[in-house]
Amino acid sequence: MRIHYLQHVPFENPGAILSWAEQRKYPVTSTRFYENQPLPDQNDFDWLIIMGGPMNIYEDKEYPWLISEKEFIRASINSNKFIIGICLGGQLIADVIGGRVIQNEYKEIGWFPVNFTDPALALHQFSFMPKKPVVFQWHGDTFIDLPEEAVLLASNEACKNQAFIYKNRVYGFQFHMECNMEIISDLIENCRNEMIPGQYIQSAGKILAEKSYMDRNNQWIKLFLSQLSFLYDESWLV
Repeated sequence: MRIHYLQHVPFENPGAILSWAEQRKYPVTSTRFYENQPLPDQNDFDWLIIMGGPMNIYEDKEYPWLISEKEFIRASINSNKFIIGICLGGQLIADVIGGRVIQNEYKEIGWFPVNFTDPALALHQFSFMPKKPVVFQWHGDTFIDLPEEAVLLASNEACKNQAFIYKNRVYGFQFHMECNMEIISDLIENCRNEMIPGQYIQSAGKILAEKSYMDRNNQWIKLFLSQLSFLYDESWLV
């Protein structure tokens, strides 16, 4: 199984996803848009991971590669790839499939609980998740008005749409379970201007003190990926 990921800024890489792929000896390639790297051919990968970033999906003029990235995501969906979008990545998927991305009422930065739906927890790929896990958040926008084929998986008081599944193989997450301490520290360093006092904005000290939350998040994303790999393998047997 070949994994390709799209990275928008130097300080938001796939973190725990990379260590999971390395443990399983899956080949991993990447496109770093901030280095103007080219996108691969659809025949060159099986899974697509779309990372986060401080830009918004509608800032095409400032980040012109967003246009080609959306076209690439659409082509990947049409090519039946397994796709995971995280934060900005999830918003890009939502936009491509016909949803909308808008500024959320609250900016959410730090460790906050989300509520997984009972149908979500009944899915093989989320069966291990607690009902109300505490996850890492760093976003101001959100996805809404998703098509009927997109099923809501999780929500919370700050942001209704926290995760969705589309066509049983495309996943959008608003939150981050992949972040290790280096990524979190780099986010604080590079996006500190976003950490203004707010109802759902924690201090840098509080965020960095919660290593146990980070460890659990990394365990959950690896379990999710392992479960998803079983589904991927089964899809080839159909």
